[in-house]
Amino acid sequence: MQALVLQEYNRFEYTDVPDPELRPDEVLVRIKAAGICGSDIHGMDGSSGRRVPPVIMGHEASGVIEDTGRDVTGWETGARITFDSTVYCGACGFCRRGQVNLCEHRRVLGVSTDGYKQDGAFAEYLAVPARILYHLPESVSFEQGALVEPCAIAFHAVERTPVSLGDTAIVVGCGIIGSLVIQALRLAGCGRIAAVDLRDDRLRLAESLGADDLWNPRETDVPEAVRGITEGMGADIGFEVVGNSEAFNTALLSVRKGGVVTLVGNISPEVQFPEQYAVTREVSLIGSCASAGEYPACINMIARGEVNTDRIISATAPLSEGADWFDRLYREEEDLVKVILRP
Repeated sequence: MQALVLQEYNRFEYTDVPDPELRPDEVLVRIKAAGICGSDIHGMDGSSGRRVPPVIMGHEASGVIEDTGRDVTGWETGARITFDSTVYCGACGFCRRGQVNLCEHRRVLGVSTDGYKQDGAFAEYLAVPARILYHLPESVSFEQGALVEPCAIAFHAVERTPVSLGDTAIVVGCGIIGSLVIQALRLAGCGRIAAVDLRDDRLRLAESLGADDLWNPRETDVPEAVRGITEGMGADIGFEVVGNSEAFNTALLSVRKGGVVTLVGNISPEVQFPEQYAVTREVSLIGSCASAGEYPACINMIARGEVNTDRIISATAPLSEGADWFDRLYREEEDLVKVILRP
């Protein structure tokens, strides 16, 4: 089969690779659409440490079942599906509690570390365990199906956050996940949502998806601006969707006493923050990792048009052109957010 392989950092090759070997509990998926995630971009240059070459990246995808392993039941060839990015065991203590994102044996599609290598969806075919599959209705396109994964991540983060009707929220980082967090917050009943990003095109996207206030920290003292719209108190809840010290501190300094900051970004292994500020103001910090059962609800919301994924998709291109699109995303080309590759 053909695949887009990261042969070394910052160098892709579209080439022939062996077809996946199908295990008894797996299905063989013919990939129809696969999204380039921001984590793939940071993996491409080695900065995340989670895409050690050679590796086939890609964990946001959809397709049709081409074949099934001998132990697979309930799935037939030709079925339209998407799948979780997390390959969980289904048997450990966390999986039995429904916390599949915290599985003791968790692997992520398209990730390669010192601990494991799990090739992903930038290929014609991918073998995945049947337990991580979800049906796609005919009303959801394959391109939309590829965005169920980031949608589930956003809704998982909002689900973990104590949101009250009418809350003021701040979202720091308005890429793919941040844009979906904004939509999730609106559906959860937030009264006012502020969007923060260094790129004005991302702020325009956030506005089109429901953000009320748009701030570029290069031009605005964001914590002060938040206090200006909340009678000096600060936002009730904040979301850090970047993963660096600057974004973390912007979110932390923008919430009120007793507020909550949910951490979604995962670029930097460590951040620096004013611990005493968080302690004396009794700010709660919540980590949010991947998703844990949100797929069906997200698929239904996309099908009903309650979540706008089409606005986030900037381009759809052949997988063979993937290296060029990675380069354009890496250079942060204006108005380029989500690129979908089709084998």
